[in-house]
Amino acid sequence: MGCLVSTPKDSGGNRRRPGNIGEVSVYVPGLRIPKSVDFFQSLGGHLSKTLVERLTALRTRIVVMAGQEAPTITRTRRKTATQHGGSTLADLHQALEDYLPVLLGLVTDGSQLQYKVQFIWVNQEDDAEETAMFNAWYEVLSVLHLMAMLLLSQANLLLLPRTSADGYQPKVSEESRRASIDIFLKAAGYLDCAVRHVLPQLPSELRRNLPVDLAEGVLRALCLQALGQGVDIQLGMAIDSTKATLAVKRRLACEMVKYWQQAQDNIMNLPLSNGWGEKHRLFIKWKYIEAKAAAYYYHGLILDEGNTEKSHGMAVAAFQAADEYFKESKRACEVFNAAHPLSRNPPLWGTMKYLSEKIPKDTSSKVRINRDLYSYEKIMETAPTLPDFALALKPDEYQLPPADPSWNENVQLSHIGINQVNHDKR
Repeated sequence: MGCLVSTPKDSGGNRRRPGNIGEVSVYVPGLRIPKSVDFFQSLGGHLSKTLVERLTALRTRIVVMAGQEAPTITRTRRKTATQHGGSTLADLHQALEDYLPVLLGLVTDGSQLQYKVQFIWVNQEDDAEETAMFNAWYEVLSVLHLMAMLLLSQANLLLLPRTSADGYQPKVSEESRRASIDIFLKAAGYLDCAVRHVLPQLPSELRRNLPVDLAEGVLRALCLQALGQGVDIQLGMAIDSTKATLAVKRRLACEMVKYWQQAQDNIMNLPLSNGWGEKHRLFIKWKYIEAKAAAYYYHGLILDEGNTEKSHGMAVAAFQAADEYFKESKRACEVFNAAHPLSRNPPLWGTMKYLSEKIPKDTSSKVRINRDLYSYEKIMETAPTLPDFALALKPDEYQLPPADPSWNENVQLSHIGINQVNHDKR
């Protein structure tokens, strides 16, 4: 019912890991790249020639395009055309969308065809160079993962500050920020579908032997990461809005903490031993700490609006916590960027640009004012508990498409063939 072959990383040399991935607003873990398979050898006796040719053409297109994109896809430069016409994130994503309905014919209604083809993908986060499985659901899972990673790559490009026409400091346009939220929700939808509807289709033995970048914990962490970054953008837009109240900003910041905490919970115990995987863990740790700095800052502002000695004391403790988490987040950021593959921060913008100015300043002034009013002993030494809000941002609901209509034609041809054989026997 589907066997697995893992090849050590010293064989083949197909995995090309860049030493430097440039500026990172959205971390994209190492991509999974498909290797060619021979559909004619596996399915030639079971499907029409036309359908086998279509499967072959669709997947070969993905193999070629992914091979072209792989060395540079996580780089921050915008894609440029090549002498062959070039391939972009959108083109590769479209190729995967075109392939998926035809691929799903192999698994429709529990078809035994799902075990006929050995699908091979080169991994980035796992110690094995590549993993091969005789199971079409593994292929579906790999396709959804790649579709999500392409969207995260697209979001990263959108969220890198660009120098404006007026020559002022680089910034990210509101249009790009709004577009990135839609992209995060769409990517989260693919990953949520992978966890809830595709992973359960694989036998437990194969699930245990999946490469770590397809482990349930990594898929869940990526989904939560996308949602956490979506809330980060929402918070930045709220900061820029004169209509957004402190309560709204605090709620967004506290929700962001929960997304990143859950992402960290899902990934922390996985064996992410090499560069890509460990860097992914460091990214989530950094963003979790950063989110706590924002949440404690806004919680402190609201507490400070109270008229009691206790509320002012709690506010001071919250500001102090925000300041400590902010300092810790800068250290965590440095550790993340120094981990291989190397990366660097784009110019500060959005939520953290604002908070990098406000947290140190407001913490210093609020602590000084309140310590003048109240004795040091009465100020809480531990940070108050953050309010617990229900998470509002959800993944887009994504459902696997129905099998391509060409499969119906193939079934009809198969019946014609069977009837012809029976007629000849008579």
